[in-house]
Amino acid sequence: MDTSGPYRTVTGLADSAPVWMQRTFELWTGYGLWLFGVLLAAVWWRARSRGDARAVALALLAPAATAVAYAASEAVKSTVEEERPCRTVAGAAAPLVGCPPPGDWSFPSNHAAIAGAAAVALAMAVRRLAPLVVPLALLMAFSRVFVGVHYPHDVALGLLLGGSVAVLVVLALTGSAASGVRAVRAGGIRASGIRAGGLRAGGIRAGIRLTGPGPGGESFPEVRNVSGCRMP
Repeated sequence: MDTSGPYRTVTGLADSAPVWMQRTFELWTGYGLWLFGVLLAAVWWRARSRGDARAVALALLAPAATAVAYAASEAVKSTVEEERPCRTVAGAAAPLVGCPPPGDWSFPSNHAAIAGAAAVALAMAVRRLAPLVVPLALLMAFSRVFVGVHYPHDVALGLLLGGSVAVLVVLALTGSAASGVRAVRAGGIRASGIRAGGLRAGGIRAGIRLTGPGPGGESFPEVRNVSGCRMP
């Protein structure tokens, strides 16, 4: 697939763009994925404070699906081994950022795959986020071409790969993940008022921190220790 023509067009626009626009795209392409991380954390925190086990499951699966999409993108990169356009396309403007070193392959774009997966997973967890996260993912993908480190087809198929993997992971695992959330919460409720050793008590508390207290509304179940083991 040859998209060197559109690549020259976009990088030409970037080269003639105002400095403030160039710097904005440089910042976004370098740090924009952190915003998706913040949104993933915020969705999880919101879900764990509510009683719906399915909402917690979707919130926990969102970063997991994003990680799987990244792994899939890396696997495709290692198989295809497409060179970066900033080294191979003649007549293109110089990239705004440093061209990645040889061996850091171009197809597909990891940034686009991660952004696409995170956007889809977040939208599946909280539908109201779709009008925010989908444009952000498209902007991340476009920025990779704008700064000169990817072909247009790298980012287009990166978005498609990431989004598709996210859908498959979330649809396949939501039921079992929700059951796991209910089991963790039920285990915490049963632990209230019974004796539990330090390791078991720590595991219960860690599970409740991850899933939230559930309908009971307690931050953590009261867990009493065996004699001689004090919990903080």
